[in-house]
Amino acid sequence: MAKNPTSVDNSNALRRLETSSRCVTERVIGTHTFEVADFSLLDGMGIGKFVTSMTFSIGGCDWHIKVYPDGSIQEHKGAYVSVFLCLRKYTSAIRVVQFSLYLLEEKDGSVSALRDPGLLTHTFASTDDDWGLPQFVEKSKLKEFLRRNNDSLTVKCHLTVIKKSRSEPKGLVNTTVVIPSSNDLHHDLARLLKDSGGADVTFEVDYRLFHAHRLLLAARSPVFKAELFGPLKKDTNPIKVDDMEASIFEELLHFIYTDRMSDKFHGPDRDLATQHLLVAADRYGLDRLRLMCEAKLCRGIDAQTVATTLALADQHSCVHLKDACITFLASGDELDAVMETDGFKHLAASCPFVMVEILDKIAKLKSH
Repeated sequence: MAKNPTSVDNSNALRRLETSSRCVTERVIGTHTFEVADFSLLDGMGIGKFVTSMTFSIGGCDWHIKVYPDGSIQEHKGAYVSVFLCLRKYTSAIRVVQFSLYLLEEKDGSVSALRDPGLLTHTFASTDDDWGLPQFVEKSKLKEFLRRNNDSLTVKCHLTVIKKSRSEPKGLVNTTVVIPSSNDLHHDLARLLKDSGGADVTFEVDYRLFHAHRLLLAARSPVFKAELFGPLKKDTNPIKVDDMEASIFEELLHFIYTDRMSDKFHGPDRDLATQHLLVAADRYGLDRLRLMCEAKLCRGIDAQTVATTLALADQHSCVHLKDACITFLASGDELDAVMETDGFKHLAASCPFVMVEILDKIAKLKSH
């Protein structure tokens, strides 16, 4: 019998289909540093009571660090400082978190981890879930540490968020490009300042010479822009800078190039140097640096320096610093001692309107 001419042999039409997939687990790593200034003032605030860092985001979640100055557990009777990591905003994509909490100490301008507790692992299941170290550090060991660190306790959290695993087809081109954060720019510019490569202007300050770059100075400071390119242009080289110490001008240039203060502003003369730097920042229109100096001085107010600091704040229109000094004078018990200092006598003679503000502040506090 003849074959049907319309029939087709499908034996060779079969194809082998092969697919593959893989399991991917993503992790996100970040750090946050939390400084608790004037830590000794928190002693005795109560077991279970805490202060918190600002909220920071890592791995699509919001976190903050909780520090318990008198500890978190009643049984410890306030013998320890406790530190916890707390989840503030929850995402279902999170699986588990690994983290470490370090106690940092500044020495000679460098920062080192004084205490390494090892790696902690916890699954954060809901908002306000926290986990950490009830016995972070013994309070009996803190006194000498706080003395060395200007009464500040600094905690650094190194955090790894491990997200839920997911499956995806294998062989697809991964188009995700991880762009590193811009952490090296200030280092590069600091080296440019130090090496003086391509420098085209020189300053003489207190018999020291400093080499710099005109365009960078002009971009950062309106005063330098006027002096180097505007109607106040100075054609002399080197340009002489009067009424400023060389170390202060050096710090001024460091900030202009790096947008941050160096680690030199530590030690017993730190407040005096910061006052001089504030004056220099105001002189060259560096508002961010002036506010940074203002914030540092606000944290260092005491009976011996408050009068001179207040005079400086009034002269350079530092609103926050001025208010902090007046509040210190009006609300503290050391007004009599302050009034005996030479700084206060100079303040009373040179800034009579400030004295009126102090009296007004005292009156308001008493009325409350």
